[in-house]
Amino acid sequence: MTVLAVIPARGGSKGVPAKNLAPVGGVPLVVRAVRACLAARRVTDVVVSTDDAAIADAARSAGAEVVLRPAAIAGDTATSEAAVLHAMDAYGAMRGKTAEVVLLVQCTSPFITADDLDGVAGAVTEDGADSALTVAPTHGFIWRQDSEGSADAGTSGGYGVNHDKSNRPRRQDRPQEYLETGAAYAMRAEGFREARHRFFGHTALVATDPARVLEIDDPHDLARARALAPLLDPAVLPTYDDIDAVVLDFDGTQTDDKVFVDSDGREMVAVHRGDGLGIAALRRSELKLLILSTEQNPVVAARARKLQVPVLHGIDRKDLALKQWCDEHGIAPERVLYVGNDVNDLPCFGLVGWPVAVASAHDAVRAAARAVTTTPGGEGAIREIAAWILGPGLQTPHTPTLNK
Repeated sequence: MTVLAVIPARGGSKGVPAKNLAPVGGVPLVVRAVRACLAARRVTDVVVSTDDAAIADAARSAGAEVVLRPAAIAGDTATSEAAVLHAMDAYGAMRGKTAEVVLLVQCTSPFITADDLDGVAGAVTEDGADSALTVAPTHGFIWRQDSEGSADAGTSGGYGVNHDKSNRPRRQDRPQEYLETGAAYAMRAEGFREARHRFFGHTALVATDPARVLEIDDPHDLARARALAPLLDPAVLPTYDDIDAVVLDFDGTQTDDKVFVDSDGREMVAVHRGDGLGIAALRRSELKLLILSTEQNPVVAARARKLQVPVLHGIDRKDLALKQWCDEHGIAPERVLYVGNDVNDLPCFGLVGWPVAVASAHDAVRAAARAVTTTPGGEGAIREIAAWILGPGLQTPHTPTLNK
């Protein structure tokens, strides 16, 4: 059975500019949605519907097919249903097959999981539902403001929507209610085409974890998502097969961010020998290495010479320098691991596939990172990262020789 997941991701967004490319846990929202769909057992095909070239590139790199959405259904008033119907037709024409079940997956729900998607898909494919949606159990008392009541009669003000304010039952005495999460919907394709909306026939409710319910509509939602990502995302650390290059900030990552200045203005910093050991192992592994620093400082250059690592320092726009370095070496940015600690590293975080923060990094940097070390900068954090990539023994990977 063909189960097509459609992820609408238009380029325009007034609440959060470029919202669908905003990173949460170091991964753009649209890529998070694609990965969840690809990991779902019941999903057979994944399509991103977009009008934006950058979103299209990110979606393809993550493994999704892309359907370019016409302007008529890409504006602020366009419905998700219109995008899904167009994607179904376009994908059918491209692949020569018709989806029997279609999923609408919203990438503005960053903590959706493959299990959530399998749940709504299974409700339709196996349990006989015509449509299904993700919901979260709620016990909240909902109120509404009455603007038409009579002040003389004492009826103006707030009134209970799902309860009688004069007789509030205990939670255990109330029927269970559910909140629509806005994350995922499943529909029989034929019924969806006929109804032209996502709720028709028998609609199944698929309960999800309330802790993961979050829709990103404004910058505050995005900040909350980034703060929650280290707690809710499964720990995923990079391996040797995930990257082609390691780029290291200097101050605050290879040092503890302190500097000693003598009476002549000469600066000294403390570095960690374990970091030197880790960098030497990374160099032997044939990964490309670079030290990238905003500081124009002889200390940085001297340390780079000792480590035998190329260095770019005195750089105002580290992201532009990093992009140029990647282009010159033929390295895809999504295959780069970048280690940073402060807010001037965030543009580079947005460029690479593996943004990594040291344990002592600024909160905003930790929130934007895809992985965070347990070790502070200057105390062996780079040695820890080398162990992620090469294993605890820092052994250089070798390609096995095939017997002839």
